[in-house]
Amino acid sequence: MKKKKGRVLFASLSGSVIEWYDFYLYGTATGLVFSTLFFPNENPAIGLLLAFATFGVGYAARPIGSIIFGHYGDRIGRKAALMLTLVGMGGSSFLIGLLPTYEAVGLIAPILLVLLRLIQGIALGGEWGGAVLLATEYAPKGLRGLYGSVPQLGVPIGLVAGSFSLTIISFLTTETQFMAWGWRIPFLFSAVLIVLALWIRSGIDETPAFQEQKESGEIVNVPIVETFRNNGRNVFHVIGLKLGDGFFNVFLMSFILVYATNYLGYGNERALTALTIGCATMIITIPLIGYLSDFIGRKVIYMTGLALMFILAIPYFTLVGNGETWLFVMQAVMLGVLWGAIFSTQGTLFSELFPANVRYTGLSVGYQLAAAIVGFGPMLWTTMAESYGPSPFVFGGFMMVFLTLSFVLSIFVPDTRKISTYESKMDQTAGM
Repeated sequence: MKKKKGRVLFASLSGSVIEWYDFYLYGTATGLVFSTLFFPNENPAIGLLLAFATFGVGYAARPIGSIIFGHYGDRIGRKAALMLTLVGMGGSSFLIGLLPTYEAVGLIAPILLVLLRLIQGIALGGEWGGAVLLATEYAPKGLRGLYGSVPQLGVPIGLVAGSFSLTIISFLTTETQFMAWGWRIPFLFSAVLIVLALWIRSGIDETPAFQEQKESGEIVNVPIVETFRNNGRNVFHVIGLKLGDGFFNVFLMSFILVYATNYLGYGNERALTALTIGCATMIITIPLIGYLSDFIGRKVIYMTGLALMFILAIPYFTLVGNGETWLFVMQAVMLGVLWGAIFSTQGTLFSELFPANVRYTGLSVGYQLAAAIVGFGPMLWTTMAESYGPSPFVFGGFMMVFLTLSFVLSIFVPDTRKISTYESKMDQTAGM
């Protein structure tokens, strides 16, 4: 049984790594490549805005994916939905690596890029929730926080892999070669990763919780309707809880590259190094805090993380402009420690708010609706930077508003650590 659960965790993690490798590879390439090759403009800021609009489109598409794959995940099974999300995500990323540029085919190039970005966003909209459930619905009693943190590791590992692949290629090529063909290699490599993940996931069974729902005949006909009928309040709780750290997350993991290079004068290598340091720190923080949440509760950790991010919001934006050492330190603290702590508990906390028969849909829809909102953060920040410059008070104040919203809402969310209805009877008797 332990060997089986180990493979399940590996399956949830591997797919999550690939999904986020693809998704953040696009985010990194947006500021470095796409704004020039697919959205050329005499005004660089306009080209950047258009490029980040396609980045936002991927986020906007995620709620669609949450409904589609939530429906399949709650009716047909977690495993079936997760196999499809891998194909959608990996296939679209591979095709992005083959796209002609604006110079070659004109407007067709950005249109195709946006279309593939939509597919990518839809697939990711179903992947995250399914990966979390794959881990948590197999978790032994008392270790759900630890198990739920494992697929969260896919975010820093995937981002490091995506950023590292672009960094390696940029080192091995001249700037001309990188812009001509070098940037395509990491996207094309998605095909290899996706085959490996499909092989891993094909060897696992459905989760015990879903099997019990199926055997008892408790599968609902239209999960999205059932979710809002009986659990609508929790969907909106998830949205509000995610907005605060979500905006900061998108900044720390994507827009920081543009902010540091375009507005603070850092080189690309320095900005990427800072991002990598933050993600490497998360790899330590996430499982450690996930394990800790099984003993002190998700809510305490969540609220503490939000409060500390609020306190450090303006200092973060002040210090990152004072030299690369501060940039590295603050990325490690804000992204690696504080956001990593919040994120480690998110999948488990949010999933515990919903019953098994609509858990895939409820978890995914709430989370991805919030993601659709925060995904347009880079467009807002580009406009803010053009109007006010890299002002710590403007950017820090923006973050503080949404962190306050999430903190207030978190007060009214129960500590779900001891919710007994989450574990199925099959979980309790499956060799623990």
